[in-house]
Amino acid sequence: MKNIELKIEGMHCTGCSMRLEKVLNNLNGIQKASVNFETGKANIEFDEKKTSIEDIKLAIEDAGFKGE
Repeated sequence: MKNIELKIEGMHCTGCSMRLEKVLNNLNGIQKASVNFETGKANIEFDEKKTSIEDIKLAIEDAGFKGE
């Protein structure tokens, strides 16, 4: 398992962070994702054999946000 922390841009409220967290946790290969609106960051634990950082960033963009 690998852990990453991404800065998330485009969140306007805690509802945004909860929605993004749900999207991330439903991705194949994600063990656990937590999104914090106040810090603007997402902590993600994932299996590198099942998904990549690029795939995670694409899912974040598809949800309407930007992950760096």
